[in-house]
Amino acid sequence: MEQAYERSKSEKVLIVEDDLEIASIISMNIKDLGLETEHASDGRVGLNMAFSGKFSLVILDIMLPKLDGISICRKIREKDSYTPIMMLTAKADEIDRVLGLELGADDYMTKPFSVRELNARVRALLRRSQVGTNTQSQPGGASLCIGDLKIEFDMRKVMLMDETIELTVKEFDLLALFASNPGRAYSRADLLNIIWGYQFEGYEHTVNTHINRLRNKIESEPAEPRYLKTVWGVGYRFAEKSEFPECS
Repeated sequence: MEQAYERSKSEKVLIVEDDLEIASIISMNIKDLGLETEHASDGRVGLNMAFSGKFSLVILDIMLPKLDGISICRKIREKDSYTPIMMLTAKADEIDRVLGLELGADDYMTKPFSVRELNARVRALLRRSQVGTNTQSQPGGASLCIGDLKIEFDMRKVMLMDETIELTVKEFDLLALFASNPGRAYSRADLLNIIWGYQFEGYEHTVNTHINRLRNKIESEPAEPRYLKTVWGVGYRFAEKSEFPECS
């Protein structure tokens, strides 16, 4: 049995999966982590349950009756930028994987999957949503200003030209990590380990997709980023204040 995850017993995981056997296996293993679960077997019911706001994580199959998982993910993210979403699918098609992540899913697993890996992913997602960005990587102050971008770490709030930018949990965690360590280059493997909390080859697309989404939100010209820069052959880095002399 996996070691129980240290979290409030009142918090729950929503499983939206029409295969009752798979849903039962997922639920059993999540309960072994010390968490409660609720289950929906069709998309419309699952979406209504997700909108209740009482879940710490949504595990969402893509192929569902009545409303597919891609549509559910999109609708959840229209109202809720923070609740982690893990998508499951029997499809190995890259387009499904990328589309789910582009719409705001925090992670993605293809069936069949290892129960051990599923549990590791669940723990990582819940841990990140609970503690936010690692405080050891944050700057001394509670906020940071660079160019037109302002980050308030304690409030997990980001403003661009005085307008609030809505970021998902993972998007904020990435931005906070980069902004707290300006100029430092991170590889995709580094980011998987630090932000997602695991190391699995073949999931670099998760990082790439989140970087692209983040750039689309904070950069005026995502193709020519000022803040979140590519370090060719390595990964990504955040701009230093010296590159924005107008920021006091």
